[in-house]
Amino acid sequence: MILTTLETVPGKNITEHYGLVQGSTIRAKHIGKDIMAGFKNIVGGELKSYTELLQEAREEAVKRMEDQAEQKGANAVVNIRFATSSVAQGAAELFAYGTAVKVE
Repeated sequence: MILTTLETVPGKNITEHYGLVQGSTIRAKHIGKDIMAGFKNIVGGELKSYTELLQEAREEAVKRMEDQAEQKGANAVVNIRFATSSVAQGAAELFAYGTAVKVE
């Protein structure tokens, strides 16, 4: 599966258009990680536990989008975008979407 943020795949022609595909996941913060992040806010620096949490969320959302594209018969997803939203106190959704296509 070819995944790209471009509107086309360089060197390939889009031969089929399958429409919008999407994947999302909602992740909640862990209380232990929250406490450690609070300490980090005092001294500064990267909140590695949150970085890892977001990376896992991105990977899960993209995998779900990719699975949906495969079910439609696509071999590529173009124009991929990401969005986030807060859904509850301490929980956020990461949403990935794009256009499923077949390229040759």
